[in-house]
Amino acid sequence: MFDHAYGSYMKYAYPADELMPLSCRGRVRGLEPSRGDIDDALGKFSLTLIDTLDTLVVLNKLDEFEDAVRKVVLDVRLDNDVVVSVFETNIRVLGGLLGGHIMADMLKVQGERLQWYKDELLHLARDLGYRLLPAFNTTSGLPYPRVNLRYGVLSPNSRTGTELDTCTACAGTMILEFAALSRLTQETVFEDTARRALDVLWEKRQKGNNLVGTVINIHNGDWVRRDSGVGAGIDSYYEYLMKAYILLGDDTYLDRFNAHYVAIMKYISQPPLLLNVHMHNPTVSIRSWMDSLLAFFPGLQVLRGDLKPAIETHEMLYQVTKQHKFLPEAFTSDFAVYWAQHPLRPEFAESTYFLYKATRDPYYLHVGKSIVESLNRHARVECGFAAVQDVRTGRHEDRMDSFFLAEMFKYLYLLFTEKRDLPLDIDDYIFTTEAHLLPLSLSTTRPPCPRNATVRRPWAQQGSRGTMLHEGLAEEEEIFTRSCPSAQTLFPNNPTFPYTIRDSHKHLPSLGTERLTLFSGIELPLHDTRAEPLEILKHLGLTLIPLSDGDVHMAGAQHKHEVSPVGVFTLKFIAELVSPPSKEPPGLSPLAVQVISPPFLGRMVLTAGPAQFGMDLTKEEHGMMWKAAAARTWCLSKWREMAALMTSSSPLSSSFGRRAKPSWMPWPIIAMWKWCWVPNSSCLGKTKKRVLHLKKMPRSCRMLSKRDAFEVAGTKQSWRRPLSVPQMIAGSQYLRPRSTELA
Repeated sequence: MFDHAYGSYMKYAYPADELMPLSCRGRVRGLEPSRGDIDDALGKFSLTLIDTLDTLVVLNKLDEFEDAVRKVVLDVRLDNDVVVSVFETNIRVLGGLLGGHIMADMLKVQGERLQWYKDELLHLARDLGYRLLPAFNTTSGLPYPRVNLRYGVLSPNSRTGTELDTCTACAGTMILEFAALSRLTQETVFEDTARRALDVLWEKRQKGNNLVGTVINIHNGDWVRRDSGVGAGIDSYYEYLMKAYILLGDDTYLDRFNAHYVAIMKYISQPPLLLNVHMHNPTVSIRSWMDSLLAFFPGLQVLRGDLKPAIETHEMLYQVTKQHKFLPEAFTSDFAVYWAQHPLRPEFAESTYFLYKATRDPYYLHVGKSIVESLNRHARVECGFAAVQDVRTGRHEDRMDSFFLAEMFKYLYLLFTEKRDLPLDIDDYIFTTEAHLLPLSLSTTRPPCPRNATVRRPWAQQGSRGTMLHEGLAEEEEIFTRSCPSAQTLFPNNPTFPYTIRDSHKHLPSLGTERLTLFSGIELPLHDTRAEPLEILKHLGLTLIPLSDGDVHMAGAQHKHEVSPVGVFTLKFIAELVSPPSKEPPGLSPLAVQVISPPFLGRMVLTAGPAQFGMDLTKEEHGMMWKAAAARTWCLSKWREMAALMTSSSPLSSSFGRRAKPSWMPWPIIAMWKWCWVPNSSCLGKTKKRVLHLKKMPRSCRMLSKRDAFEVAGTKQSWRRPLSVPQMIAGSQYLRPRSTELA
């Protein structure tokens, strides 16, 4: 398999960055149609060849490795006017050069090969490291997501440097490669730069629960996307904290990883699922689907020594893989396809390898065999292996990413190969996120940085319930916090423990492939609506029980043999709501609502349309005085009945503010951030002048600003000016009450 993939790249694509296996030619950036951000990994530096260097050694293809090193030294140039991803270039190219150098140096020391080698790959890695450093020239120390290999970031010719944010993994997945480069070249600038970025991410975490978001502003450190999980956007940040401790021997990284891991297992892990939560409100899952990148996490849990949840999550992933032949790029919590692509990602094979290493359970050899069979049956083409565009149809995509050769074959080969057959002792190395090999001996090359110790704070009692709060670091460490997991210690005298754990997850319900018909008269398009069917039914008091013949039995959660009448009624109601709407009768074109009361006197005209609820204005020939067109102001308790238009004769029974208690309101209330227009009591009485006075609002009457309103709606707009009446009406759907009491 590897010979077919690697040979096809060298025959049809080299020196291009990647192979196009359906077209049997190389992918050269600028000559093929742009694929957006995916192409940021391509830099005209023979990406696939560099990414595959240490894989050749692991697979004992030493002749091909020596030939590949010669080609890289002679042909690869980094001074290219091309904008590349800092993250991808670091893990694939810099990591590939470092891994290739370490393998070449090892073979040279053995005295049989590469006696001509004089650290050329290390010199290339150093050159690339300095080309990536300008990306870190920000006020926070977090890197720009992209850099021009020739002009850097801020040069007029760089065509980059305007980005405002980056993903957490993009900023936090630099330390292994940069630290290795520093310790191999004795130039500390690389490790110090990567460490500073990690310091910022640690400082910007949510200190109450030790979660981080997905996207962060690189200039001020504010979180742009606050969803927290272990998949895309965050994944390798956690991985590199753990592996930085293993590689560099610095307790700082382990302390931080342990703090994050406790939060992950408390809020994100819902065995066997790993669902994203909001970093500031982690008790609620914010999406019902998972992406395939989280498949690495069981392998990381093995390094942590937490085997039970690793086995559970891996088994769930395996069941999804068996159902769809490959792991879809994203899938729902009921294991339906959410994004159907599969770009031959290796994370599931990685976790399979680590679990086999930890348990020696032959079950994982069968899992690896199924991966190999699926690749040969559904991805192998004439010129290599093609990514799957849609796992449901098996349609291919004309791409074979470099990580397929760098990671997939490395993990599969190590899974099936005996340790004595390898040309190196694999236990002396740590895998980067791209599966490049870095020697553990680097920890003795340079002592840990003394200025960066993670501060431990004493535990403190807080709250009436005695909740224990701290900086985020537990005082008592678990048994395998600083050592490799031992199955005998975790599960004494129980050689079948993996089977016992897996058995409860072997028959997970497989819903979502078609419309689910529970019984006559109720049909729910659960897959089409991307809902969470199991959770919805659970809240309705219903439980789905999979039967041996593939059918699903519905029972009440309280009484297993009786279906909840309320649940059935609710299901029928939902089925009616989600069914395609019938054609609306003609004649429901938008209408106009004219405000004739002072001070508008007909100058304000609003558009009205059909609604499901409320009074039918078309039946009122002479208009409405105040009940339909007017409501109470924002500062009153019923926020949903927001006051926009009030006539001079409209009654107002409740008081407004402490100074003024009018029985009428002659003017529309216009809202402003933290301030509210109220009638001036000095103007009331005999004259009754329509004069407004600006008065600061009480806290209980505090309203949402337009900025807050649009944040609730999920946009980034910021508004400071007062709201006009139409804006108040348009923004009413975003409002929520802060108090049930009157001001």
